[in-house]
Amino acid sequence: MEAGMERKKIYGLLNTAAQRAYARGIQSGSGGNLSARDAQSGQMIVKASGGSFADCNAEGEGFVITDFSGKRINESDPKPTREVVLHGMLYALSDKVGGVMHCHSPWAIAYAYNHDVLPMTTLHVKLKLGHDIPILNVDSPMLLEEHVPLVRALFEKNPKLTAFILRGHGVVAIGADILEAEHTAELIEETAQIAVLRELLEK
Repeated sequence: MEAGMERKKIYGLLNTAAQRAYARGIQSGSGGNLSARDAQSGQMIVKASGGSFADCNAEGEGFVITDFSGKRINESDPKPTREVVLHGMLYALSDKVGGVMHCHSPWAIAYAYNHDVLPMTTLHVKLKLGHDIPILNVDSPMLLEEHVPLVRALFEKNPKLTAFILRGHGVVAIGADILEAEHTAELIEETAQIAVLRELLEK
């Protein structure tokens, strides 16, 4: 596939994931961020800083192309999300990571305040993911370089890990492409909601 056609396909997938996440309520306002690997160019396409998932489109508006360190390829483009360090390091972990979704999904955040792991509460999540979701305590509104070893350790412990939750901040999900990552983020939010409701009903 030609480079232009491939990038257009990636923009389409990013837009679909962004609009779905916004419609499903796992991200509102101008928060959250998502990205996709552009394997042909060895770059990543990430959400621009300050924009909303709802404002993204399939023509590339709302996104910016960077290298894996977060440096813009075109300096006239908007600034990338402040979470560009997080996205870049996840792509560096494995060339199988094709998309990253980070969203401030409310049930997952609420659950994470009082727990260290989100267990496989339902048979569905056990079938789909097959692992508990670790909760990482990073006292910062963004992942910094100093936090990278903490995230890397999660994947060293479980190479098949598909997501984790940042306490007070939200879900980070990965996938072979951004749609897979978005679906995983939805599943984690659903699982967290059921876990919260189960705890309330058992009291």
